[in-house]
Amino acid sequence: MSPKLARPIGLCVALTAPALFLRLTGVHPPAALGLLAFGAAVVAASFVLAWAAEAARVDIAGPLAIAILAVIAVLPEYAVDLYFSYTAGHNPDYVQYAAANMTGSNRLLLGLGWSAVVIISLWVASRRSGRSVRELVLQSGYRIELGFLFIASIVAFLIPLSGQISLVLGFALLGFFVFYLWKASRAEASEPDLVGPAARIGGLSRRPRRLLVTGLFVFAAGVIVASAEPFAESLITTGTQLGIDRFLLVQWVAPLASEAPEFIVAILFAVHGKGSDAIGTLISSKVNQWTLLVGSLPLAYLAGGGGTALPLDGRQVEEFLLTATQALLGVAVLLTLRFPRWLAFTLLGLFAAQFAFPGQAARYLLCAIYGAIALVALIRNRRQILPALAAPFRTQRGPSPEPAREPEPEPEPQPSLTR
Repeated sequence: MSPKLARPIGLCVALTAPALFLRLTGVHPPAALGLLAFGAAVVAASFVLAWAAEAARVDIAGPLAIAILAVIAVLPEYAVDLYFSYTAGHNPDYVQYAAANMTGSNRLLLGLGWSAVVIISLWVASRRSGRSVRELVLQSGYRIELGFLFIASIVAFLIPLSGQISLVLGFALLGFFVFYLWKASRAEASEPDLVGPAARIGGLSRRPRRLLVTGLFVFAAGVIVASAEPFAESLITTGTQLGIDRFLLVQWVAPLASEAPEFIVAILFAVHGKGSDAIGTLISSKVNQWTLLVGSLPLAYLAGGGGTALPLDGRQVEEFLLTATQALLGVAVLLTLRFPRWLAFTLLGLFAAQFAFPGQAARYLLCAIYGAIALVALIRNRRQILPALAAPFRTQRGPSPEPAREPEPEPEPQPSLTR
């Protein structure tokens, strides 16, 4: 292993050492120290997972690799969220945390992740072209993923309407996710374009590469599973000791820690001019969060001793409604396979507004704003609604065509950023 590859992996392994020592010895440190140690382990393991998953694209090519990468990249978040749901099965106080972590991570992914990646991609494209690039044009193949996200976002409204996540809905979402993976596996394969440590791992010969990727997967997954429970408990205890709203800590701090590596990988793609790869990974993550993650919550709740439906209180209903309307806005505007700059800034601004105006009335007002803009976008893009909804169920025949570049308008052309 070259020094350039050994250094980042060694650093991440070293950052996990305190957490592994605490778990193996059974020592229970003060909450703040535990939060630091186990939080650092989760973040470090997340980076290792991201590098290994990226390098695995050499052996698992195509859209299926993007889908698998998106699942693996948010595995730390799944571990924390499923722990909260499992514990809620025998401790009702934890029900609110399962919903808090899930809604926070979803809004963080779309409001901050999508926006940041597109803004950076357009800035990089503008510098390279010498002209102002106003929109990111997605490859036509992304219509399938948007179709899956569109359907999942519509189904998500059943949760705030019913005030619960039922086991039936959970199985339906899990089945939809399996169908999504099957559909991705049948799409056209493409050569991966790796950066950083992932590129160095991918550059190894086949046997050493596969052994290293497998070893990194096993190590990182073990660290995350070992750290999820103490990290979650330390987070709640620290919030109590500092007088901070524990709901908000679980909703935003935990997802920030678990999704930071995924954001960094996507941002690196954007900085290197691979905007479509960046946003494609985040769109796929959004699909698996609305399907695999949400669908798993009632199963974990049942396994922990709860009933056949994960109940939601009034605050959680508001959070789910806000999350669903935000997702609907993102999909409604992207039906044309274009991510305009104004949408990135709008999503970012509305995401920031929830912190400036945290009350119940403000949440419902934000829901109305998201919904109103989404309705206008749906009316404007109405011809694309049925093709998007039908895209996941269409049979692909032969290789997908190359994405067509948008014709340059007269008299002053504006360049588009394509995959």
